[in-house]
Formats: sequence, C-alpha cells, structure tokens
Amino acid sequence: MIVKLIDYLRDRLKTVIRLCYLVLALLVIIDATPIVDKHHAHTAMEHLPGFWSVFGFVACVLIIILSKWYGHAKWFGSKFRIMSPEDYYDN
Repeated sequence: MIVKLIDYLRDRLKTVIRLCYLVLALLVIIDATPIVDKHHAHTAMEHLPGFWSVFGFVACVLIIILSKWYGHAKWFGSKFRIMSPEDYYDN
C-alpha cells in the first residue's frame, strides 16, 4: 500500500511540490496573525512573521545537502566512503 502511495506521489511530483509551497505559505500566514502569541519571544527574530517556518525549511534543506555531501565524500585520501560505488567489490 505504501509503495502505491509513493508511486502515485512520484507521478504527480509538480503537484506535491506546489502543495508543499502552499502549506509553507499557510504556516507563514497563520504565524502572522494574532492567533500565535509572540509576547514571550526570546529573540527579536521570533517577532518576524513566519520565522520558525522558514527556519525549519532552511534547516531541513541544509540537513539534506550536508548528508548527501557526507555520504559521497572521501576521507583522508582513501577509498573509504559511506556510499561506495557499485563496482567497489569487483575491483
């Protein structure tokens, strides 16, 4: 069942991306309304509308980019990698 869901979402990737942008925009709008109490914010940045939404999104993107870099990086000039090439054991 989960495989069918993943295939369904993969076939409609542009729609999924637009939906994610819509959810992010809604979170920023909700954060800008008086529904969210910012009276006890700890820093000046927390008073900006959508700060935590944007912060979370940027943090997620950075985690993905750094994880991909770390997985493909060679360490100390050797062949050691977290993600080895497909023909690693053939050589």
